[in-house]
Amino acid sequence: MMATTHAFAGMALALPVLATAPEFAPAAFVAGLVGGLVPDLDLYAGHRKTLHYPVYAPIAAVLAITIAFFAPSTATVFLAVGLAAAALHAVTDVAGGGLELRPWLAGSERAVYSHYHGRWIRPRRWIRYDGAPEDLALAGFVAAPLIVAGDGPIGTVTIVLLGVSTAYVLLRKPLATVAERLAGLVPEPLHPYLPERYRGV
Repeated sequence: MMATTHAFAGMALALPVLATAPEFAPAAFVAGLVGGLVPDLDLYAGHRKTLHYPVYAPIAAVLAITIAFFAPSTATVFLAVGLAAAALHAVTDVAGGGLELRPWLAGSERAVYSHYHGRWIRPRRWIRYDGAPEDLALAGFVAAPLIVAGDGPIGTVTIVLLGVSTAYVLLRKPLATVAERLAGLVPEPLHPYLPERYRGV
């Protein structure tokens, strides 16, 4: 799924905080946004492996949520929502396509790496690939309550990210060709440092 879809899902985890403890809502929304995005910082260093923990992250999130429930504070709520968003990101990547340059070709059987099992979890392809039309539909569905319930800044950020999502969906397939051509310009000695899906181009 798109990074923005994960960001919306993470921010949506702050909605219960807004409803029950609005004083912590700003921190919760920021934590959801950050937690939803951070796992994809491994894009060029072991993508969906280095910062994706589909087993361990949910365990850490449950512990953090428990602490926040019994000892609510800006810090504990931020940690709880942030870890929950990161966990949700890692788990839901399984629903998408494989780890490849053109995931719509369905040639990869690697969705997310499970450090607990020591192996890759296969993609389910319920959302065929990041940037697929159904990915945008999901992003819009999750973004809607954020726009309605969020205050000014939250609504604005959500609308901007939804615009970015739409542009990405329109350009998704051509971007793969652009990336392939740019990778082809990288000097051969640097090829080992390219993500695996770009190597050999």
